[in-house]
Amino acid sequence: MEASNPSVLPFSSELFAFRLQKSLRTRDISGGKLIHSLIIKSGLHLGVFLMNMGCFNNAIGMFVKMISDNVPITQFMITNVLASCAAIGALDVGKKVHSFVAKHGLSSYVSVANSLPNMYAKSGDSSLKPDKFTLASVLSACGNLEKLELGRQIHAQIIRNASDTSVSVGNALISMYAKSGGVEIARKILLHRGSSRLNVIAFTALLDGYIKLGDVKPARQIFDSASVSNALITMYAKGGSISSAKQVYNLMQQKRNPVSWTSMIIALAQHGLGEEAIELFESMLTLSVKPDHITFVGVLSGCTHVGWVEQGRKYYNLMRNVHKIEPTLSHYACMIDLFVRAGLLQEAFDFIQSMPIEPDVIAWGSLLSSCKVHKNVDMAKVAAERLLIIDPGNSGAYSALANLYSACGKWEDAARIRKSMKVKGIRNTVHVFGVEDGTHPQKDAIYKMMEKIWKEIKKMGFIPNTESVFLKALTLAVLL
Repeated sequence: MEASNPSVLPFSSELFAFRLQKSLRTRDISGGKLIHSLIIKSGLHLGVFLMNMGCFNNAIGMFVKMISDNVPITQFMITNVLASCAAIGALDVGKKVHSFVAKHGLSSYVSVANSLPNMYAKSGDSSLKPDKFTLASVLSACGNLEKLELGRQIHAQIIRNASDTSVSVGNALISMYAKSGGVEIARKILLHRGSSRLNVIAFTALLDGYIKLGDVKPARQIFDSASVSNALITMYAKGGSISSAKQVYNLMQQKRNPVSWTSMIIALAQHGLGEEAIELFESMLTLSVKPDHITFVGVLSGCTHVGWVEQGRKYYNLMRNVHKIEPTLSHYACMIDLFVRAGLLQEAFDFIQSMPIEPDVIAWGSLLSSCKVHKNVDMAKVAAERLLIIDPGNSGAYSALANLYSACGKWEDAARIRKSMKVKGIRNTVHVFGVEDGTHPQKDAIYKMMEKIWKEIKKMGFIPNTESVFLKALTLAVLL
């Protein structure tokens, strides 16, 4: 018996390789499956020992056979098969493996993500480069696993290939080094790239990295930087934590610059705290801090949220006449929004007509939406026509006009608009998450967020309008 030979263990890699090759030559599928089950039970990996023996073609052949037999494929198998393709220059096979990887969502594994460019490069095709999403994902994985050396290699590859060093990749690099023990390198990257594009994850990882080292001073220096604090205000506000943004702003005290004031005003306005935003702006003017065009976007947005039309006009004129700042499309959009929310449709229309630059889709779309709320058919026609001149395929314009006609009892006009959409091939694109949808991987988070949103809008006095749904059904009946 082979088992009695002390030089060959019953569950050795060499024995399995020999048996698998024999099964392959004799096309003994059942015997191969039996050996495969023993390999799994003994903890040995198929690709590793076939590759160590130089059986690259056999490794690829076995991989293909496993797929045809519906054997579950792991990231380790993919890594070794890609290495086999690289060793023998099997580019066509490697591309097919890459397609398999993409189809089954295996590219997020660090080992697979690294093996793919290696395979292409060694197979004579170095044109394929990982995009910013792949790089950010792989670097994030390295950070979470504290794989510093692997992260360094990926960083080196980014530099060598002049790959995309976008905001997401830069933040992923900082996080990876900070989490993996390379906190000083993370800080150098931060200093080189600047702190204005730092996100919460990267900043937290950097601070945590210094705290773990017991070196609080550099962490404090980073936090004390006005540019970092400004970035933190924006990050916390965008992340939904206005209280944290306020805390950062309050801690800055003497370090505040115009950007600090502007960041906080914008943050307050974005969270619907218009009165606080305007109060802060008035304090800013009292201290003779000069506002810029971005500051006024926040101020006008704040006026919109609290419905202060006269204040909005005042600040708009202040911007133009005192601070000599020419309005941009953002300022115009804020003023139009201010008027239409207050029901001042004619004033909004006159304002749009007086604009020295061509009104965009947002301007006309805002007016059209308000016309629907106030059932102003004549003005809605004009807004829709102007909007469709700019964007002929805008399904929202057709739908808004048709719904308005329906709400006013103009069934034939509504039917004509919907028929026109059908003739022109214009369709509404809707992304659906259905009631009791149990298939979405983030369904729990979605339901939780929807519950939160629903509570908030009910607090604001929102009452759902189901009239359009009923009227649309009647319109369809007319069409039929």
